[in-house]
Amino acid sequence: MRRALNDRRTAETRIKLRLVLEGRGRYRIATGIRFLDHMLELVARHGGFDLSIDATGDLDVDQHHTVEDLGIALGEAVSHAIGVFRSARSPMRRIAGMRVKPSLNRCTRPPS
Repeated sequence: MRRALNDRRTAETRIKLRLVLEGRGRYRIATGIRFLDHMLELVARHGGFDLSIDATGDLDVDQHHTVEDLGIALGEAVSHAIGVFRSARSPMRRIAGMRVKPSLNRCTRPPS
């Protein structure tokens, strides 16, 4: 079964994400942005994969960082789940000119 865990932490956000590609369309999503939750629920349900997301961010400033970092975390999880692994030195590890610390941002496959 293809799946991944991602724990992404930045100065603005903290995201814990669990993805199972061959799931049943089950989800538990809490981002603090109701419309984003709704869209991700639809993607999981109609895509037939299981998705669990707990995200907190600087929503008092705006929703930008939460949405952006969640997109990055989900993309990394999908890449890991399907077997596309990138090294910490890969250009894909650069975000908006800032280096992401691999020790704080982990995307792994959980044990089978």
